[in-house]
Amino acid sequence: MLCWRGHVVMLPWLVAATTLSGCATPGAHLAPLAPDRPWAPRTSTAGEILPAPARQAGVTGGFVLPANPAVAVLHEAARTDPDHAYTLPELVNLAHSANPRARAAWQDARSAAAGVDLARGTYGPRLAFTGAAGGIASSSSLTALGQRGDSESDGASAVATFSLEWLLYDFGERAALVNAARQQSMAANIAFTAAHQQITYQVALAYYDDVSARARSANADRAVALGLEIEAAAKARLQQGVGTAVEAAHAHQATAQLRLGAVEAHALVADSRLRLLTAIGLPPFARLRLADAPERKLTTDMADMAEQAVAYALSRRPDTLAALAARKASEEGVRAVRADFLPKVFAAGSATHVEGSRTISSWSGSGGETPSLALSGARNSAALLIGVRVPLLDGGMRAARLAQAQSRAEAAAARLEDTQDRAVLEIVMAQNGLRSALEANVAAAEAQAAAQTTLDAALAAFRSGAGAITAVHLAQQQRLAADNAAVAAHAAALRAAATLALVTGGLGEAPD
Repeated sequence: MLCWRGHVVMLPWLVAATTLSGCATPGAHLAPLAPDRPWAPRTSTAGEILPAPARQAGVTGGFVLPANPAVAVLHEAARTDPDHAYTLPELVNLAHSANPRARAAWQDARSAAAGVDLARGTYGPRLAFTGAAGGIASSSSLTALGQRGDSESDGASAVATFSLEWLLYDFGERAALVNAARQQSMAANIAFTAAHQQITYQVALAYYDDVSARARSANADRAVALGLEIEAAAKARLQQGVGTAVEAAHAHQATAQLRLGAVEAHALVADSRLRLLTAIGLPPFARLRLADAPERKLTTDMADMAEQAVAYALSRRPDTLAALAARKASEEGVRAVRADFLPKVFAAGSATHVEGSRTISSWSGSGGETPSLALSGARNSAALLIGVRVPLLDGGMRAARLAQAQSRAEAAAARLEDTQDRAVLEIVMAQNGLRSALEANVAAAEAQAAAQTTLDAALAAFRSGAGAITAVHLAQQQRLAADNAAVAAHAAALRAAATLALVTGGLGEAPD
């Protein structure tokens, strides 16, 4: 009977548990309903997408996500002076503070530095307090020989404990972990420096592209102005009876084509300015004036680089330094695992205070007096132990960890060698690229001078009536192409120089 009643009591609980488990939301409801149906997420009143089951009805709009206004709020941009003409060094300095990648790299470095403090914390003792308090109540009844007796009891108790744990000696495991954390912090600092070098590099390239685009735009405007002069001369020759209508029409067509090229050149200026603003970390609608780029005389001997300079470049490149730090950190990891095979000396202690009280009452069915008993007491205890823990058997886990750590160390050493090989390749290729760009810059300057001479001769012949307008237009096109080629060659040489500075680890500031 008691067993049956127990089942009756438990039955409602089983039914409730089954009902609650059936009401649980399956994780599949969080995913799209079908491969060909749009995901319709639920959103808050502010438009934020909620991690809740998707809506199953009223899905409209196709495969388009709802707009969240919070994402559209841009970060506060660095202040710039719209009336100041910024030089490349000033743009680079602005980027070091405005670019969000610089702040992210800084926070990563701070996080890695906190990891060193975390590893150092294992040297200190661990002190903890545990407190608990509660009460207990019970009742019982007993029937024997027609007499029934009942009793009740209640009580309260409280326990307070201070526990101490202190690892005194571990044969260098903690020291290895601290050293590994130091190496990781140094790697994060190297990555911070590398991030700023990359920011400098990207700003320099965007600046050179902007300068090149503005120069191309100026070349296009000059070509249009010259085309208008040629067109006016052709119309004047037609009115004087020494030219032809075909000649005038040809001049007008050439001018229209030059105008189209100028429009495209102006659009490239706007695009290059947007890329420069993005590289700096400014919003695309920021107003920024640029100073005229200083004239640099580029010679082919600027690309000469001795073998000793390559070795010096390897010693300060962020990727090689970071790979070296990673190798040292992995070696410290091997030391830490090996130390785990050795005993550990520790200290442990505790101090406990227990206090409680209890009252017991009982009575019989005959109506007599009810006896009661009240108890209370307290107990204090303290202990301090010095012990040694010796690892004996762990199913091969430490051996597996050691093999894993050794493999990581060997892989880190191999990655360092690979990084060095790739660095040497990048340095030599950048050196060759700079030499080629400088040679192309010299050749482009010569071609530009020759094209100008040809254009001057064609114009003189046309104005004197001895030359055809087609020769003038051809010479003009060749001059414009030569001007743009000279601009591109100059920008390519500056880009190649910045690239060489980056791959040699020397791009600490705006390239000069």
